[in-house]
Amino acid sequence: MTQTSKLRVRKSVLELQEEYHKGHKKPLEDVMRAWKGIKELPSDDPRSFFMLGGFHGEPFRGKGETDSAYWGGYCMHGNVLFPTWHRVYLYKLEEALQSIPGCADVMLPYWDETDHYSLKYGIPSCLTDEKFMLDGKLIDNPLRSFIMPVAIIDLIDNGSPDQPSYSKPKGYETVRFPLSGLVGTPADVAATEAYNKQFDKASQLKYLNSNVVTWLNDAGTDPKRPLVTVNDLYKMCLTAPNYTVFSNTTSFAKYNYDNPTNTTQPLEQPHNDVHISVGGPNRTVTAPVTDANGDMGENDTAGLDPIFYFHHCNVDRVFWIWQKQNGFKDHLEIIADYPGTKSSDAQGPTPGYSMNAVLSLASPLYPFAKDGELLYPYKQHDAAKVYTSNDCINIETQLNFTYSIGSLEKPEGTLKGADIMEEAATAGKDGNSRRQLFVTDINRGDINGSFIIAAYIVLNGVKTILGYHSVLSRKNVKGCANCLTHLDVAASFSLSNYTEEELKNATFAIEIRGKEAANKHVFESFKSAGLNAEKPPYHLEVR
Repeated sequence: MTQTSKLRVRKSVLELQEEYHKGHKKPLEDVMRAWKGIKELPSDDPRSFFMLGGFHGEPFRGKGETDSAYWGGYCMHGNVLFPTWHRVYLYKLEEALQSIPGCADVMLPYWDETDHYSLKYGIPSCLTDEKFMLDGKLIDNPLRSFIMPVAIIDLIDNGSPDQPSYSKPKGYETVRFPLSGLVGTPADVAATEAYNKQFDKASQLKYLNSNVVTWLNDAGTDPKRPLVTVNDLYKMCLTAPNYTVFSNTTSFAKYNYDNPTNTTQPLEQPHNDVHISVGGPNRTVTAPVTDANGDMGENDTAGLDPIFYFHHCNVDRVFWIWQKQNGFKDHLEIIADYPGTKSSDAQGPTPGYSMNAVLSLASPLYPFAKDGELLYPYKQHDAAKVYTSNDCINIETQLNFTYSIGSLEKPEGTLKGADIMEEAATAGKDGNSRRQLFVTDINRGDINGSFIIAAYIVLNGVKTILGYHSVLSRKNVKGCANCLTHLDVAASFSLSNYTEEELKNATFAIEIRGKEAANKHVFESFKSAGLNAEKPPYHLEVR
Protein backbone atom coordinates (compact mmCIF):
# COMPACT_ATOMS: atom_id res chain seq x y z
CA MET A 1 0.00 0.00 0.00
CA THR A 2 1.24 3.49 -0.74
CA GLN A 3 0.30 6.60 1.15
CA THR A 4 -2.55 8.27 -0.74
CA SER A 5 -4.18 10.46 1.90
CA LYS A 6 -3.56 12.24 5.16
CA LEU A 7 -2.14 9.88 7.77
CA ARG A 8 -4.66 8.51 10.22
CA VAL A 9 -3.58 8.78 13.85
CA ARG A 10 -3.84 6.24 16.63
CA LYS A 11 -4.23 8.16 19.89
CA SER A 12 -3.87 7.19 23.53
CA VAL A 13 -7.08 5.80 25.01
CA LEU A 14 -6.45 8.06 28.00
CA GLU A 15 -6.48 11.06 25.66
CA LEU A 16 -9.88 9.98 24.34
CA GLN A 17 -11.10 9.43 27.89
CA GLU A 18 -9.99 12.90 29.01
CA GLU A 19 -11.58 14.49 25.94
CA TYR A 20 -14.81 12.66 26.75
CA HIS A 21 -14.91 14.08 30.28
CA LYS A 22 -14.28 17.57 28.88
CA GLY A 23 -17.38 17.25 26.69
CA HIS A 24 -15.82 16.09 23.41
CA LYS A 25 -17.51 12.69 23.58
CA LYS A 26 -17.72 11.50 19.99
CA PRO A 27 -14.22 9.97 19.59
CA LEU A 28 -14.56 7.64 22.59
CA GLU A 29 -18.22 6.97 21.81
CA ASP A 30 -17.30 5.88 18.30
CA VAL A 31 -14.62 3.54 19.64
CA MET A 32 -17.24 2.00 21.95
CA ARG A 33 -19.73 1.81 19.08
CA ALA A 34 -17.24 0.05 16.84
CA TRP A 35 -16.24 -2.48 19.50
CA LYS A 36 -19.86 -3.14 20.39
CA GLY A 37 -20.51 -3.70 16.69
CA ILE A 38 -17.79 -6.28 16.02
CA LYS A 39 -18.68 -8.16 19.22
CA GLU A 40 -22.30 -8.44 18.10
CA LEU A 41 -21.52 -9.79 14.61
CA PRO A 42 -22.26 -13.50 13.96
CA SER A 43 -19.41 -15.68 15.19
CA ASP A 44 -18.65 -16.88 11.64
CA ASP A 45 -18.40 -13.35 10.22
CA PRO A 46 -14.73 -12.67 9.36
CA ARG A 47 -15.09 -9.20 10.92
CA SER A 48 -16.50 -10.51 14.22
CA PHE A 49 -14.49 -10.14 17.38
CA PHE A 50 -14.92 -13.83 18.10
CA MET A 51 -13.18 -14.78 14.87
CA LEU A 52 -10.52 -12.05 15.07
CA GLY A 53 -9.85 -12.69 18.75
CA GLY A 54 -9.58 -16.39 18.05
CA PHE A 55 -6.80 -15.99 15.50
CA HIS A 56 -4.27 -15.36 18.25
CA GLY A 57 -4.60 -18.72 20.03
CA GLU A 58 -7.86 -20.43 20.85
CA PRO A 59 -9.92 -21.85 19.16
CA PHE A 60 -7.09 -24.09 17.97
CA ARG A 61 -6.71 -24.78 14.26
CA GLY A 62 -4.36 -26.35 11.76
CA LYS A 63 -2.13 -29.11 13.10
CA GLY A 64 -2.10 -27.33 16.44
CA GLU A 65 -5.72 -28.33 16.96
CA THR A 66 -4.77 -31.92 17.71
CA ASP A 67 -0.97 -32.18 17.54
CA SER A 68 0.85 -30.90 20.63
CA ALA A 69 4.06 -30.40 18.64
CA TYR A 70 2.40 -27.39 16.96
CA TRP A 71 1.14 -24.13 18.39
CA GLY A 72 -2.62 -23.95 18.04
CA GLY A 73 -3.10 -20.31 17.03
CA TYR A 74 -1.61 -18.12 14.34
CA CYS A 75 0.28 -15.79 16.68
CA MET A 76 4.06 -15.56 16.74
CA HIS A 77 5.93 -15.46 20.06
CA GLY A 78 9.56 -16.02 20.88
CA ASN A 79 10.69 -15.44 17.32
CA VAL A 80 11.59 -12.61 14.94
CA LEU A 81 8.04 -12.30 13.55
CA PHE A 82 6.57 -11.33 16.93
CA PRO A 83 6.43 -7.53 16.28
CA THR A 84 5.33 -7.68 12.63
CA TRP A 85 2.69 -10.41 13.01
CA HIS A 86 1.00 -8.46 15.78
CA ARG A 87 1.30 -5.22 13.75
CA VAL A 88 -0.76 -6.69 10.93
CA TYR A 89 -3.14 -8.31 13.42
CA LEU A 90 -4.00 -4.91 14.88
CA TYR A 91 -4.38 -3.47 11.39
CA LYS A 92 -6.95 -6.12 10.42
CA LEU A 93 -8.89 -5.67 13.65
CA GLU A 94 -8.90 -1.93 12.99
CA GLU A 95 -10.37 -2.56 9.53
CA ALA A 96 -13.16 -4.55 11.18
CA LEU A 97 -13.87 -1.70 13.62
CA GLN A 98 -14.07 0.73 10.70
CA SER A 99 -16.58 -1.51 8.90
CA ILE A 100 -19.24 -0.87 11.54
CA PRO A 101 -21.76 1.79 10.33
CA GLY A 102 -20.76 5.26 11.47
CA CYS A 103 -17.25 4.14 12.48
CA ALA A 104 -15.24 4.63 9.28
CA ASP A 105 -12.90 7.06 11.03
CA VAL A 106 -12.28 4.96 14.14
CA MET A 107 -8.66 4.18 14.89
CA LEU A 108 -7.55 1.64 17.50
CA PRO A 109 -6.30 3.59 20.55
CA TYR A 110 -3.26 2.50 22.52
CA TRP A 111 -3.00 2.05 26.27
CA ASP A 112 0.07 4.16 27.04
CA GLU A 113 1.35 1.94 29.83
CA THR A 114 4.20 4.24 30.83
CA ASP A 115 2.30 7.53 30.94
CA HIS A 116 1.71 9.44 34.18
CA TYR A 117 -1.79 8.03 34.70
CA SER A 118 -0.94 4.35 34.30
CA LEU A 119 2.16 4.56 36.47
CA LYS A 120 0.07 6.04 39.29
CA TYR A 121 -3.38 4.49 38.88
CA GLY A 122 -3.11 1.52 36.52
CA ILE A 123 -5.52 0.85 33.67
CA PRO A 124 -7.53 3.78 32.25
CA SER A 125 -11.06 3.46 33.61
CA CYS A 126 -12.73 3.27 30.19
CA LEU A 127 -11.13 -0.19 29.86
CA THR A 128 -12.49 -1.39 33.20
CA ASP A 129 -15.80 0.41 33.82
CA GLU A 130 -18.81 -1.94 33.90
CA LYS A 131 -21.12 0.39 31.95
CA PHE A 132 -20.93 3.10 29.30
CA MET A 133 -23.55 5.59 28.12
CA LEU A 134 -23.97 5.28 24.34
CA ASP A 135 -26.72 6.98 22.35
CA GLY A 136 -28.69 7.65 25.51
CA LYS A 137 -28.56 4.04 26.70
CA LEU A 138 -26.45 2.55 29.46
CA ILE A 139 -24.74 -0.47 27.91
CA ASP A 140 -22.25 -3.06 29.08
CA ASN A 141 -18.79 -1.63 28.45
CA PRO A 142 -17.57 -3.45 25.31
CA LEU A 143 -13.92 -2.90 26.29
CA ARG A 144 -14.17 -4.62 29.69
CA SER A 145 -14.69 -8.28 28.72
CA PHE A 146 -16.07 -10.64 26.10
CA ILE A 147 -18.80 -13.27 26.38
CA MET A 148 -18.28 -16.37 24.23
CA PRO A 149 -21.07 -16.65 21.62
CA VAL A 150 -20.28 -20.33 21.08
CA ALA A 151 -18.38 -22.97 23.02
CA ILE A 152 -14.66 -23.50 22.45
CA ILE A 153 -13.41 -27.04 22.86
CA ASP A 154 -9.75 -27.69 23.63
CA LEU A 155 -8.77 -30.85 21.74
CA ILE A 156 -5.22 -30.90 23.15
CA ASP A 157 -5.61 -33.00 26.28
CA ASN A 158 -2.32 -31.93 27.89
CA GLY A 159 -1.49 -35.53 28.67
CA SER A 160 -4.88 -36.32 30.20
CA PRO A 161 -8.13 -36.59 28.20
CA ASP A 162 -10.20 -35.45 31.20
CA GLN A 163 -8.32 -32.14 31.50
CA PRO A 164 -9.17 -29.91 28.52
CA SER A 165 -7.57 -26.89 30.19
CA TYR A 166 -8.74 -24.16 27.83
CA SER A 167 -12.25 -25.27 26.91
CA LYS A 168 -14.76 -22.45 27.35
CA PRO A 169 -18.54 -22.94 27.32
CA LYS A 170 -20.96 -20.70 25.48
CA GLY A 171 -21.65 -17.73 27.74
CA TYR A 172 -18.22 -17.73 29.41
CA GLU A 173 -17.06 -14.17 30.16
CA THR A 174 -13.35 -13.35 30.09
CA VAL A 175 -11.78 -12.37 33.40
CA ARG A 176 -8.76 -10.44 34.62
CA PHE A 177 -6.56 -10.50 37.72
CA PRO A 178 -7.25 -11.51 40.48
CA LEU A 179 -9.93 -13.86 39.14
CA SER A 180 -9.59 -17.32 37.63
CA GLY A 181 -11.07 -18.31 34.28
CA LEU A 182 -10.31 -22.05 34.26
CA VAL A 183 -13.60 -23.81 33.49
CA GLY A 184 -12.51 -26.74 31.31
CA THR A 185 -13.78 -29.49 33.60
CA PRO A 186 -16.46 -29.74 36.34
CA ALA A 187 -13.65 -29.78 38.90
CA ASP A 188 -12.20 -26.59 37.37
CA VAL A 189 -15.63 -24.93 37.45
CA ALA A 190 -16.15 -25.76 41.14
CA ALA A 191 -12.68 -24.60 42.16
CA THR A 192 -12.96 -21.40 40.11
CA GLU A 193 -16.37 -20.49 41.52
CA ALA A 194 -15.18 -21.00 45.08
CA TYR A 195 -12.01 -18.98 44.51
CA ASN A 196 -13.67 -16.08 42.67
CA LYS A 197 -16.28 -15.60 45.41
CA GLN A 198 -13.57 -14.01 47.56
CA PHE A 199 -13.61 -10.86 45.43
CA ASP A 200 -16.45 -8.38 45.04
CA LYS A 201 -16.48 -5.93 42.13
CA ALA A 202 -14.67 -3.19 44.02
CA SER A 203 -11.88 -5.45 45.31
CA GLN A 204 -11.43 -7.01 41.86
CA LEU A 205 -10.62 -3.63 40.34
CA LYS A 206 -8.45 -2.65 43.30
CA TYR A 207 -6.35 -5.80 43.05
CA LEU A 208 -6.09 -5.49 39.25
CA ASN A 209 -4.84 -1.91 39.23
CA SER A 210 -2.55 -2.54 42.18
CA ASN A 211 -0.90 -5.43 40.36
CA VAL A 212 -0.51 -3.39 37.18
CA VAL A 213 0.99 -0.41 39.04
CA THR A 214 3.38 -2.72 40.89
CA TRP A 215 4.67 -4.25 37.66
CA LEU A 216 4.96 -0.89 35.93
CA ASN A 217 6.96 1.05 38.49
CA ASP A 218 7.75 -0.81 41.71
CA ALA A 219 11.48 -0.16 42.11
CA GLY A 220 11.65 -1.74 45.56
CA THR A 221 12.32 -0.11 48.91
CA ASP A 222 16.02 0.69 48.60
CA PRO A 223 16.59 3.81 46.45
CA LYS A 224 20.31 2.99 46.25
CA ARG A 225 19.51 -0.42 44.74
CA PRO A 226 16.39 0.06 42.62
CA LEU A 227 14.69 -2.84 40.86
CA VAL A 228 14.21 -2.80 37.09
CA THR A 229 10.56 -1.97 36.37
CA VAL A 230 8.42 -2.50 33.28
CA ASN A 231 8.74 1.23 32.70
CA ASP A 232 12.52 0.71 32.64
CA LEU A 233 12.25 -2.31 30.34
CA TYR A 234 10.34 -0.34 27.72
CA LYS A 235 13.05 2.34 27.78
CA MET A 236 15.82 -0.26 27.66
CA CYS A 237 14.37 -2.05 24.63
CA LEU A 238 14.64 1.21 22.69
CA THR A 239 18.42 0.80 22.87
CA ALA A 240 18.46 -2.69 21.29
CA PRO A 241 21.24 -2.79 18.67
CA ASN A 242 19.31 -4.54 15.90
CA TYR A 243 15.88 -5.87 14.99
CA THR A 244 16.70 -9.51 15.74
CA VAL A 245 17.65 -8.75 19.35
CA PHE A 246 14.89 -6.17 19.76
CA SER A 247 12.12 -8.38 18.42
CA ASN A 248 11.87 -11.33 20.78
CA THR A 249 13.01 -13.05 23.97
CA THR A 250 14.63 -16.07 22.28
CA SER A 251 17.05 -14.03 20.17
CA PHE A 252 17.72 -11.66 23.06
CA ALA A 253 18.63 -14.52 25.42
CA LYS A 254 21.45 -15.59 23.10
CA TYR A 255 22.71 -12.03 22.63
CA ASN A 256 22.50 -11.27 26.34
CA TYR A 257 24.41 -14.38 27.38
CA ASP A 258 27.14 -13.65 24.84
CA ASN A 259 27.29 -10.02 26.02
CA PRO A 260 26.89 -10.15 29.83
CA THR A 261 27.54 -6.41 30.24
CA ASN A 262 24.53 -5.73 27.99
CA THR A 263 21.99 -3.23 29.32
CA THR A 264 19.27 -3.52 26.69
CA GLN A 265 16.10 -5.64 26.60
CA PRO A 266 13.77 -7.12 23.96
CA LEU A 267 10.35 -5.61 23.25
CA GLU A 268 8.69 -8.94 24.01
CA GLN A 269 9.72 -8.91 27.70
CA PRO A 270 7.78 -5.85 28.96
CA HIS A 271 5.00 -7.11 26.69
CA ASN A 272 4.99 -10.38 28.64
CA ASP A 273 5.07 -8.56 31.97
CA VAL A 274 1.96 -6.51 31.15
CA HIS A 275 0.14 -9.68 30.08
CA ILE A 276 0.95 -11.19 33.48
CA SER A 277 0.02 -8.00 35.34
CA VAL A 278 -3.47 -8.08 33.81
CA GLY A 279 -4.03 -11.84 33.87
CA GLY A 280 -1.87 -13.29 36.63
CA PRO A 281 -0.20 -14.98 38.35
CA ASN A 282 0.41 -12.72 41.32
CA ARG A 283 3.77 -10.97 41.52
CA THR A 284 3.63 -11.03 45.34
CA VAL A 285 2.61 -13.93 47.57
CA THR A 286 0.02 -11.99 49.56
CA ALA A 287 -3.23 -13.84 50.25
CA PRO A 288 -5.96 -14.15 49.03
CA VAL A 289 -4.59 -13.89 45.47
CA THR A 290 -3.20 -17.41 45.06
CA ASP A 291 -4.84 -18.84 41.93
CA ALA A 292 -5.31 -15.95 39.49
CA ASN A 293 -5.91 -17.39 36.01
CA GLY A 294 -7.09 -14.38 34.02
CA ASP A 295 -7.29 -14.77 30.25
CA MET A 296 -4.54 -12.23 29.52
CA GLY A 297 -2.13 -14.49 31.40
CA GLU A 298 -2.46 -17.26 28.79
CA ASN A 299 -1.58 -16.87 25.12
CA ASP A 300 -4.32 -19.38 24.28
CA THR A 301 -7.07 -17.03 25.48
CA ALA A 302 -5.42 -13.58 25.72
CA GLY A 303 -6.72 -12.44 22.32
CA LEU A 304 -10.30 -12.87 23.53
CA ASP A 305 -9.97 -10.06 26.09
CA PRO A 306 -10.47 -6.63 24.44
CA ILE A 307 -7.67 -5.05 26.53
CA PHE A 308 -5.21 -7.25 24.59
CA TYR A 309 -5.52 -4.94 21.56
CA PHE A 310 -4.99 -1.71 23.49
CA HIS A 311 -1.92 -3.28 25.09
CA HIS A 312 -0.54 -4.53 21.79
CA CYS A 313 -1.25 -1.20 20.14
CA ASN A 314 1.15 0.33 22.66
CA VAL A 315 3.68 -2.44 22.00
CA ASP A 316 3.47 -1.60 18.30
CA ARG A 317 3.88 2.10 19.11
CA VAL A 318 7.11 1.31 20.97
CA PHE A 319 8.19 -0.78 17.97
CA TRP A 320 7.67 2.29 15.76
CA ILE A 321 9.56 4.54 18.20
CA TRP A 322 12.49 2.09 18.10
CA GLN A 323 12.38 2.12 14.30
CA LYS A 324 12.46 5.92 14.15
CA GLN A 325 15.19 6.24 16.75
CA ASN A 326 17.48 3.66 15.15
CA GLY A 327 16.96 4.38 11.45
CA PHE A 328 14.78 1.37 10.63
CA LYS A 329 11.63 3.07 9.32
CA ASP A 330 12.03 1.49 5.88
CA HIS A 331 14.04 -1.67 6.45
CA LEU A 332 14.63 -4.35 9.06
CA GLU A 333 17.34 -6.98 9.25
CA ILE A 334 17.19 -10.56 10.54
CA ILE A 335 20.43 -12.29 11.53
CA ALA A 336 20.47 -15.59 9.67
CA ASP A 337 20.56 -18.81 11.72
CA TYR A 338 20.25 -16.90 14.99
CA PRO A 339 18.04 -18.34 17.78
CA GLY A 340 14.48 -17.13 17.21
CA THR A 341 14.65 -17.40 13.42
CA LYS A 342 12.94 -20.79 13.06
CA SER A 343 9.32 -21.79 13.53
CA SER A 344 10.09 -24.29 16.30
CA ASP A 345 12.41 -22.07 18.35
CA ALA A 346 9.83 -21.22 21.02
CA GLN A 347 6.10 -21.99 21.13
CA GLY A 348 6.07 -24.23 18.03
CA PRO A 349 5.02 -23.84 14.38
CA THR A 350 1.79 -22.03 13.57
CA PRO A 351 -0.70 -22.97 10.81
CA GLY A 352 1.01 -22.86 7.43
CA TYR A 353 4.50 -23.56 8.79
CA SER A 354 6.39 -26.83 9.01
CA MET A 355 8.67 -27.82 11.86
CA ASN A 356 11.91 -25.80 11.95
CA ALA A 357 10.91 -23.63 8.98
CA VAL A 358 13.25 -20.66 8.48
CA LEU A 359 11.57 -17.32 9.22
CA SER A 360 12.33 -14.20 7.20
CA LEU A 361 10.85 -10.83 6.35
CA ALA A 362 9.20 -12.56 3.38
CA SER A 363 7.51 -15.22 5.54
CA PRO A 364 3.70 -15.08 5.28
CA LEU A 365 1.92 -13.63 8.30
CA TYR A 366 -1.03 -16.00 8.26
CA PRO A 367 -3.98 -15.59 8.09
CA PHE A 368 -4.04 -11.95 6.97
CA ALA A 369 -4.65 -11.25 3.28
CA LYS A 370 -3.47 -8.12 1.48
CA ASP A 371 -6.67 -7.79 -0.54
CA GLY A 372 -8.73 -6.83 2.49
CA GLU A 373 -10.10 -10.30 3.15
CA LEU A 374 -9.14 -12.63 5.97
CA LEU A 375 -7.79 -16.01 4.96
CA TYR A 376 -9.85 -18.29 7.15
CA PRO A 377 -9.64 -21.18 7.23
CA TYR A 378 -6.01 -21.28 6.15
CA LYS A 379 -5.35 -22.46 2.58
CA GLN A 380 -1.84 -23.24 1.40
CA HIS A 381 -2.37 -22.01 -2.16
CA ASP A 382 -3.32 -18.54 -0.91
CA ALA A 383 0.11 -17.90 0.58
CA ALA A 384 1.07 -15.34 -2.08
CA LYS A 385 -1.86 -13.14 -1.01
CA VAL A 386 -0.82 -12.97 2.61
CA TYR A 387 0.90 -10.04 4.31
CA THR A 388 4.59 -10.40 5.06
CA SER A 389 6.82 -8.34 7.32
CA ASN A 390 8.08 -6.54 4.22
CA ASP A 391 4.54 -5.20 3.70
CA CYS A 392 4.30 -3.49 7.09
CA ILE A 393 7.73 -2.13 7.98
CA ASN A 394 6.83 1.54 7.50
CA ILE A 395 3.42 2.15 9.03
CA GLU A 396 3.14 5.60 7.48
CA THR A 397 3.94 4.84 3.84
CA GLN A 398 2.68 1.24 3.71
CA LEU A 399 -0.30 1.24 6.11
CA ASN A 400 -1.19 4.96 6.09
CA PHE A 401 -1.30 5.56 9.84
CA THR A 402 0.92 6.86 12.61
CA TYR A 403 0.86 7.34 16.38
CA SER A 404 0.31 10.43 18.49
CA ILE A 405 3.17 11.50 20.72
CA GLY A 406 2.95 9.62 24.00
CA SER A 407 5.34 8.60 26.75
CA LEU A 408 8.89 7.57 25.85
CA GLU A 409 8.89 10.19 23.10
CA LYS A 410 9.12 13.96 23.00
CA PRO A 411 7.31 16.11 20.42
CA GLU A 412 10.56 17.18 18.77
CA GLY A 413 11.52 13.53 18.31
CA THR A 414 14.22 13.29 20.99
CA LEU A 415 13.45 10.01 22.67
CA LYS A 416 13.44 9.69 26.42
CA GLY A 417 14.42 6.06 26.03
CA ALA A 418 17.83 7.16 24.78
CA ASP A 419 18.60 8.52 28.24
CA ILE A 420 19.09 4.96 29.43
CA MET A 421 22.31 4.84 27.39
CA GLU A 422 23.88 7.46 29.65
CA GLU A 423 22.81 5.45 32.70
CA ALA A 424 24.27 2.28 31.18
CA ALA A 425 27.59 4.02 30.54
CA THR A 426 28.03 4.61 34.27
CA ALA A 427 27.40 0.97 35.19
CA GLY A 428 30.45 -0.68 36.68
CA LYS A 429 31.88 2.54 38.10
CA ASP A 430 32.60 3.05 41.81
CA GLY A 431 33.29 -0.66 42.16
CA ASN A 432 29.82 -1.82 41.09
CA SER A 433 29.56 -4.97 39.02
CA ARG A 434 28.58 -5.02 35.35
CA ARG A 435 27.68 -8.69 35.49
CA GLN A 436 24.36 -10.53 35.53
CA LEU A 437 22.84 -13.55 37.24
CA PHE A 438 21.69 -16.02 34.57
CA VAL A 439 18.97 -18.55 35.40
CA THR A 440 18.62 -21.43 32.94
CA ASP A 441 17.39 -25.03 32.61
CA ILE A 442 14.12 -24.44 34.46
CA ASN A 443 11.86 -27.46 33.85
CA ARG A 444 8.65 -25.82 32.70
CA GLY A 445 7.06 -29.27 32.67
CA ASP A 446 6.74 -29.06 36.46
CA ILE A 447 4.91 -25.73 36.40
CA ASN A 448 1.24 -25.28 35.51
CA GLY A 449 0.70 -22.25 33.29
CA SER A 450 2.45 -18.91 33.15
CA PHE A 451 4.79 -18.09 36.00
CA ILE A 452 7.16 -15.54 37.51
CA ILE A 453 10.79 -16.06 38.40
CA ALA A 454 11.80 -14.04 41.45
CA ALA A 455 15.55 -13.81 42.08
CA TYR A 456 17.12 -12.88 45.42
CA ILE A 457 20.62 -12.11 46.63
CA VAL A 458 21.63 -13.21 50.13
CA LEU A 459 24.30 -11.09 51.84
CA ASN A 460 25.24 -11.45 55.52
CA GLY A 461 22.10 -13.49 56.08
CA VAL A 462 19.84 -10.83 54.56
CA LYS A 463 17.70 -11.88 51.58
CA THR A 464 17.01 -9.04 49.11
CA ILE A 465 15.01 -9.17 45.88
CA LEU A 466 17.03 -8.74 42.67
CA GLY A 467 14.08 -8.64 40.31
CA TYR A 468 11.24 -10.45 38.56
CA HIS A 469 10.96 -12.15 35.18
CA SER A 470 7.59 -13.26 33.78
CA VAL A 471 7.14 -16.27 31.50
CA LEU A 472 4.05 -16.86 29.35
CA SER A 473 3.50 -20.60 29.20
CA ARG A 474 0.84 -23.26 28.73
CA LYS A 475 -1.29 -24.76 31.49
CA ASN A 476 0.39 -28.15 31.21
CA VAL A 477 3.71 -28.12 29.38
CA LYS A 478 4.00 -31.91 29.53
CA GLY A 479 1.23 -32.07 26.95
CA CYS A 480 3.13 -29.77 24.57
CA ALA A 481 5.71 -31.77 22.61
CA ASN A 482 7.47 -28.68 21.29
CA CYS A 483 7.58 -27.12 24.77
CA LEU A 484 9.42 -30.16 26.11
CA THR A 485 12.28 -29.41 23.71
CA HIS A 486 12.39 -25.76 24.81
CA LEU A 487 12.42 -25.83 28.59
CA ASP A 488 15.17 -23.25 28.99
CA VAL A 489 13.67 -19.96 30.13
CA ALA A 490 17.01 -18.08 30.25
CA ALA A 491 16.07 -15.32 32.67
CA SER A 492 18.72 -12.83 33.72
CA PHE A 493 19.04 -10.27 36.49
CA SER A 494 21.41 -7.31 36.67
CA LEU A 495 23.94 -7.24 39.50
CA SER A 496 24.91 -3.61 38.88
CA ASN A 497 23.60 -2.58 42.31
CA TYR A 498 26.36 -4.61 43.99
CA THR A 499 30.14 -4.41 44.13
CA GLU A 500 32.41 -7.25 43.07
CA GLU A 501 33.53 -7.57 46.69
CA GLU A 502 29.93 -8.11 47.81
CA LEU A 503 29.36 -10.73 45.12
CA LYS A 504 32.31 -12.77 46.40
CA ASN A 505 30.32 -13.54 49.53
CA ALA A 506 26.84 -13.68 47.97
CA THR A 507 24.49 -16.57 47.55
CA PHE A 508 21.34 -16.47 45.47
CA ALA A 509 17.80 -17.71 45.85
CA ILE A 510 15.34 -18.43 43.05
CA GLU A 511 11.59 -18.57 43.60
CA ILE A 512 8.99 -19.69 41.06
CA ARG A 513 5.58 -18.08 41.50
CA GLY A 514 2.94 -19.85 39.48
CA LYS A 515 -0.82 -19.67 39.16
CA GLU A 516 -1.45 -22.12 41.96
CA ALA A 517 -0.48 -21.79 45.61
CA ALA A 518 1.44 -25.08 45.43
CA ASN A 519 3.39 -23.86 42.40
CA LYS A 520 6.27 -22.48 44.41
CA HIS A 521 9.85 -23.68 44.30
CA VAL A 522 12.76 -22.11 46.15
CA PHE A 523 16.41 -22.91 45.63
CA GLU A 524 19.26 -21.24 47.46
CA SER A 525 22.19 -21.46 45.15
CA PHE A 526 25.89 -20.95 45.07
CA LYS A 527 28.57 -18.46 45.84
CA SER A 528 29.81 -16.56 42.83
CA ALA A 529 32.91 -18.77 42.81
CA GLY A 530 30.86 -21.76 41.60
CA LEU A 531 28.05 -24.22 42.17
CA ASN A 532 27.57 -26.28 45.29
CA ALA A 533 28.32 -29.98 45.02
CA GLU A 534 24.66 -30.96 44.98
CA LYS A 535 23.13 -30.49 41.52
CA PRO A 536 20.42 -27.79 41.69
CA PRO A 537 17.04 -27.95 39.92
CA TYR A 538 18.07 -24.88 37.91
CA HIS A 539 21.41 -23.75 36.58
CA LEU A 540 22.62 -20.41 37.95
CA GLU A 541 25.62 -18.56 36.65
CA VAL A 542 27.15 -15.14 37.28
CA ARG A 543 28.72 -13.67 34.14
